[in-house]
Amino acid sequence: MNKDTSFSSSTTAASGQVALADISLSRDLFMRDLIRELAGTLEDVVGIEEASGYISVVGQTIGSNINQAYRRALSVDKLDKTQVAEVLVDLKRRINGTFHIVEETADRIVLRNGHCPFGDKVIGRKSMCMMTSNVFGHIAAQNLGYAKVELKETIAEGHDGCLIIVHLRTAGSEDAPGREYVAC
Repeated sequence: MNKDTSFSSSTTAASGQVALADISLSRDLFMRDLIRELAGTLEDVVGIEEASGYISVVGQTIGSNINQAYRRALSVDKLDKTQVAEVLVDLKRRINGTFHIVEETADRIVLRNGHCPFGDKVIGRKSMCMMTSNVFGHIAAQNLGYAKVELKETIAEGHDGCLIIVHLRTAGSEDAPGREYVAC
């Protein structure tokens, strides 16, 4: 196998005018653009419900990984309700969301957010909210047995922020819209 060694380090690195060009591009922005366009393509090709389903599968896997990481870090087999609420806020903080707890009762955890980790890339891409629903739902259900995540208000739908209700009991949440999650 021949390796092409004709490129020198000066031709592989940006220099001069190109390196100084005022271009708003970073790994974070690129990844958010990529996810936005993938979600948009899915929505256009298979519809919003199916796109949400595909993104839900990814969210479940990510939720499982995050759940295990917090359990290991806290040296617990399961998180209690207060820890679940704190984890939901903390994981979003770590990815540049601004979630905070509005209410925490035996029946539900209500969270508000003013800044989506996807930034303005989420606007008009409702299916991307399935990441939050599935990560929150998976973590709550795996530790507390059940969760129903209601995306009451979302930035994706044009609201100033998100209002997310994580119902922790089936009783009282039957009529609430949202996705249900149960412990595996």
